[in-house]
Amino acid sequence: MKIEIIKNKNIDNYKSWPVWTCEPSEFDWEYDQEEHCYVIEGEVTVEGSENTVTIIPGDYVIFPKGLQCFWTVHKAIKKHYSFK
Repeated sequence: MKIEIIKNKNIDNYKSWPVWTCEPSEFDWEYDQEEHCYVIEGEVTVEGSENTVTIIPGDYVIFPKGLQCFWTVHKAIKKHYSFK
């Protein structure tokens, strides 16, 4: 299960999505639904079984359902998110 980052994605509706924030920390996470998110602040590295990504403001990220991963939040993150 690969984490996908789309650069410069033009989406207008993400601003209506809920917001999630997290201070610098490290934790394990598992996705029971596919999540789409748009990062507006911070920096995080997410290690999955197939790839490791560093996510920064402006990135549109898709986390697949069933993904087990490890998050390292380097700078406090703020993102809009939606489950599909």
